[in-house]
Amino acid sequence: MRTAVVIGTGLIGTSAALALSGRGVHVHLVDHDPSQARTAAALGAGTDTEPDGPVDLAIVAVPPAHIAATIADAQRRGVARGYLDVASVKGGPRRELESLGGDLRLYLGTHPMAGRERSGPLAATADLFEGRPWVLTPTRDTDTEVLNLALELVALCRAVPVVMDADAHDRAVALVSHTPQLLSSMVAARLQGADETAVRLCGQGIRDVTRIAASDPAMWIDILSANPGPVADVLAAVAADLDETVQALRALQAADESKRREGAAGIEDVLRRGNAGRERVPGKHGAAPAVYEVVTVLIGDQPGELARIFADAGRAGVNIEDVRIEHATGQQAGLIQLMVEPSAVPALTATLREQGWSLRQ
Repeated sequence: MRTAVVIGTGLIGTSAALALSGRGVHVHLVDHDPSQARTAAALGAGTDTEPDGPVDLAIVAVPPAHIAATIADAQRRGVARGYLDVASVKGGPRRELESLGGDLRLYLGTHPMAGRERSGPLAATADLFEGRPWVLTPTRDTDTEVLNLALELVALCRAVPVVMDADAHDRAVALVSHTPQLLSSMVAARLQGADETAVRLCGQGIRDVTRIAASDPAMWIDILSANPGPVADVLAAVAADLDETVQALRALQAADESKRREGAAGIEDVLRRGNAGRERVPGKHGAAPAVYEVVTVLIGDQPGELARIFADAGRAGVNIEDVRIEHATGQQAGLIQLMVEPSAVPALTATLREQGWSLRQ
């Protein structure tokens, strides 16, 4: 691939353009808002001029509701040899493109499984897709050259190609992406009218659950409008679990001992099913989830502290597998949780204590 055009210079489009430009592809940037294309160009994502002739690949990064019309228009103008989109739903846009008379041989629906809570070109990074799954949904109609261009794009962005049926993809993202967004928003919405005293008690658990609730509502309305049925199906199943859990909690309030036992059994059931489901979430590098030990350290909120603790861990010969930081309310300090292999705990704790760090149990 030598040339490409990115239509839509938001987070995903600009990130793809940055990755391609950084690897020698000449990228043209197009957006309905010219200022966004200029911003992306200023970041080094390409040029904000339209191509003079057909490019190798057109990457359409517009909201799902506009995918089909944008691709159909680009095909009529002969913008590229191949066309793909990067929207988070696949079945609907393909069917709509077919109804508009688009050439399905030259089109491939794709979805990079990466993103951020922020949107727009200023949130983009060239490494957004590195190591992340990138779904491709070819059909028997898909031209081999277009599939190869898509695979080259994925390779240049250093993502991992995953081939799926379009409708199966939409059911999958309803479960692992779209429903979690709504549930996160619903939990966060409980905080809106909560007493200030309660809000000040927020710890890492509520921060984890509500992190993606900071996402742009307009963007998610576009996404959910394109995949409402599968999301509603998952939410209906979650609602049934919620009803059973509410009944179990009510039973725990009962005076009758047998009802309390039933309630406890109901709560245990949902918690254990949650354990089993969580164990299926892929771990580091897509491997089976690993069990790490957590070493918790008190850390000051000043420049250089994170670098110092990571350097000390390196001095101990310990690889930090994951890390979390919980900031202390009203204090210039916090707790950093270093997740390491169990065998590495003695060496790490000994070195950290030698370097003057305060460890917590």
